[in-house]
Amino acid sequence: MHDDTLVFPVQDVKEESGKTVSLLIYSLKDANTWTLSKGMSDGGCSDPSVVEWGEKVKKLIMMTACDDGHRRVYESGDKGDSWTEALGTLSRVWGNKKGNVKGVRSGFTTAKIDGDDKRNVMLVTLPVYSSKETEKEGNGKGKLHLWLTDNTHIVDIGPVSDDDAAASSLLYRSGKDGGNKEEELIALYEKKDDDGKPSPGMVSVLLTEQLQRVKDVLATWKKVDDLVSKLCLSKCDVESALPWQCLQPYC
Repeated sequence: MHDDTLVFPVQDVKEESGKTVSLLIYSLKDANTWTLSKGMSDGGCSDPSVVEWGEKVKKLIMMTACDDGHRRVYESGDKGDSWTEALGTLSRVWGNKKGNVKGVRSGFTTAKIDGDDKRNVMLVTLPVYSSKETEKEGNGKGKLHLWLTDNTHIVDIGPVSDDDAAASSLLYRSGKDGGNKEEELIALYEKKDDDGKPSPGMVSVLLTEQLQRVKDVLATWKKVDDLVSKLCLSKCDVESALPWQCLQPYC
């Protein structure tokens, strides 16, 4: 985190209900003492991944795979002592699985991309199943897709590979890191065997084309946002506005 706190997502099983819950374990700087967060997800939500989000006000965002078939996303501003489901933004946007098939952990990271503007965004990798594949027992083959969001817009950037993928993680490195002047986005994922079970090996993919697609989408968002802002009047213009004009000083 920005204050050098080390944070790791973990899961546990509640004795009274037998359901899996997601929570955090963290250490303040020295890594000698670890604290388990007091708050946790709803029961039945597992395989958590977590990022820190925000400019002036920092918070943790945790994505989980839940038994109800959705990816529930939670927010916390107190290092996991309490969690609020991010309804209306990211929670339940993505599906999880079908039937009793075990969920998988998503790749989840933040980055500052988009030229001089350096917009803060979140990048997510999740397996996506076609309608034909979801009719098969065990969900069928899931292709890993990369998603982009700024907590307002969400877009599917496209597939990462054609492999049948399970759990994944993401690494973004800016061009200012060390002596490397090139931006890099890397996906690491479990590739399933022919029997549909995760193999012990991992696959690493450099997402050069997908990173460029991310930049193109961000440029489009910026143009659209600029256009919308010009359609909206400032507060001092409201009284003189025509009826058909956008009366949103509140844009």
